[in-house]
Amino acid sequence: MRIMLLTVGKTVVPWVKAALDVYTSRLKHYVQFEVVEIPELKGVSALSEAQIKEREGVLILKAAGACEIVLLDEHGKMFRSVDFASHLEEKLSHASRDICFVIGGAYGFSEEVYSKASYKISLSPMTFNHQMVRMIFAEQLYRAFTIMRGEPYHHE
Repeated sequence: MRIMLLTVGKTVVPWVKAALDVYTSRLKHYVQFEVVEIPELKGVSALSEAQIKEREGVLILKAAGACEIVLLDEHGKMFRSVDFASHLEEKLSHASRDICFVIGGAYGFSEEVYSKASYKISLSPMTFNHQMVRMIFAEQLYRAFTIMRGEPYHHE
């Protein structure tokens, strides 16, 4: 089983990149985990938001391949950390394919990406920038694995 965090655009904020690297390293003790960054589209000033989402969508679906697609989306289901850990444990015990968590571009996802996704997760009712979501989600994924293993990272 492999888990991928698929993002549109590179992680460019140095402290976000450093934190993402820390959690990526920690996650590799529990699961095959990788961050895949799709390059941002070039020359998009003449394109509409819908056209940008469509083009990014093609790249997202290509990179996700046969993975189960889970979107990080403001309209998704919110979990407490322990509930996300239970949900993830259940998914991993019954999964027949890899899981790909996707952070979209500035305008969200195309309809085709939404239609291919199994479900959506929201990290908060607040809005975070796309750079920070990478770090926050990686930390929550790491936290979920420590909860599943009964390790003392999470306190409740």
